[in-house]
Amino acid sequence: MDLRSETQTNPVADEVSAITAVVRPILVGILWALKDTIADRVGGREVIDLELLSRLRRPGDGDCGICFEYAVHDAMTRCDAPVVERIADALSLCNVSGAEIGSILFGAEKSGAQQLIETARDELTSDSILMSGSRGRPVKLKAHINAVAQAFRSRAGRDALPQSISGLWKADLFVGATDLDRWVGTTVKINETALEGARGLRVGVVPTRHGVSDAVRKDESRNLVICPLPYDGEFMEIFYMAWEVVQAVLAADARMPREVNLPRAAQREVARRLVDRRSFAVLDIVEALNALSQPELLQTAETRAEIETTRSGEGDSTTTAIIAPLPNLRS
Repeated sequence: MDLRSETQTNPVADEVSAITAVVRPILVGILWALKDTIADRVGGREVIDLELLSRLRRPGDGDCGICFEYAVHDAMTRCDAPVVERIADALSLCNVSGAEIGSILFGAEKSGAQQLIETARDELTSDSILMSGSRGRPVKLKAHINAVAQAFRSRAGRDALPQSISGLWKADLFVGATDLDRWVGTTVKINETALEGARGLRVGVVPTRHGVSDAVRKDESRNLVICPLPYDGEFMEIFYMAWEVVQAVLAADARMPREVNLPRAAQREVARRLVDRRSFAVLDIVEALNALSQPELLQTAETRAEIETTRSGEGDSTTTAIIAPLPNLRS
């Protein structure tokens, strides 16, 4: 799987240039997320124009949420102090107080495929303990990891899990103390109201909301430790505006969307830049927009993540790319 991360390197200047800068990598990510067989059938990605891309793509409901999940995980693996400190505070409320904090990106599910990204088998040991918050002996996480993955879509798989971790298949991350080999099932939501408690989940990670306390706290009703993360709201706002522009233009078959779909003037100006180039190859559009973008707003990094497919078969589709905005969390 291709993981394309976009890290903000400079403050946002004018909205139009900033949105244009972020639209470019989003277009590239969507283009490269196409199946090779589909792209080859039309002559390769190099010849796919914007109008054709709008016909070939298959949007997913959770694309933005996946972006946030990966951004949190990546901040952990890069040892971003503000994020690691918040996660450490949440872990301490789960009776996990190690010196080295780590994260395992458990799964990204899209269009029916069940996958483990950056496979947990490489991260976990036979002694890895899951702190589920239930009474009784903690379970060995590695021994159950395949069953948890199967439970993504199988009711029988969910019923086969121990009762204390019967909801662990809803986890997005495992965060924990690597020096103690203790881990906690973690759910990550872009909207705190979507947080749901489940057996085996202990931490809920959400963005900090304006006007709401950002304290790490216990939510007894959901049996979760709520962990609001500070992040560069300005960058995330620009990312979502750019995402909306691309989604709206592609949904309109690369024609100008209705004003109700893109009411902001800056977004409509960027949309016009795309629509004016609808008959050009997407990669050529990306290059042409470079001169119109805010310079050095983003730094692009591409990595490969190992994927373990727990069930596959003819007709299954997999997530081949994730577009991940990485907020500049360092103060």
